[in-house]
Amino acid sequence: MEYEHLLRIFIAAMLGGVIGLEREYRSKMAGFRTHFLVALGSAIFMLMSIHGFDSDLPLLDKTNYSLDPARIAANIVTGIGFIGAGAIIFQKHIVRGITTAAGIWVTAAIGMACGGGHYALSVATTVLVLIGLETFNFILSKMGKKTVSLAITAKSRYEVNSILDKMKAAGFSIDTYNIEMSMKDEKKVYIITLDVKIKRTDYEKRIAELIAGFDEVYVDNIQG
Repeated sequence: MEYEHLLRIFIAAMLGGVIGLEREYRSKMAGFRTHFLVALGSAIFMLMSIHGFDSDLPLLDKTNYSLDPARIAANIVTGIGFIGAGAIIFQKHIVRGITTAAGIWVTAAIGMACGGGHYALSVATTVLVLIGLETFNFILSKMGKKTVSLAITAKSRYEVNSILDKMKAAGFSIDTYNIEMSMKDEKKVYIITLDVKIKRTDYEKRIAELIAGFDEVYVDNIQG
């Protein structure tokens, strides 16, 4: 029985790690280690919920006691909710991290399935998760719009206004923006931080082409 339990937690950790590797490749905040540990922990909790008190059963008066194998497992979902909430960021009216939180949640479910001995279900779910994250990501990257955060440095207020006008003319939908004045090499510069919606196809190239029309205007950061 112990070998069976070890096999369950090993498979859970490996499947969680596979999902974590995909998240690590995408440079998400929750990567290999997080998903590995979530799946492993969920499997152990599931095993403890089902078999953790087997040795005490002969000592119990069955007329007065009953064991519910779902008592610990039910609380895994609650616990994972706290971890998932920590991965969600609300910044400048934009919510980020929903997919990461959902990935942690389903990884916990995979760990629970492994802990319950449902190997085929666990493997199938892992495959579907990877399809959802990678295949659909490829399809979506060719259609629709995405929100991109930009930090742009310009040398004059006139250029700031010109950049904003040119973005609107190019079909960029500006959600929020903020302008701050700063000193760089003893010269006054303007730093613009924006959240814009832009067509997904070659969006980085399109941003570079838009900025190329200005002198001494730099894109400091792009986050999409």
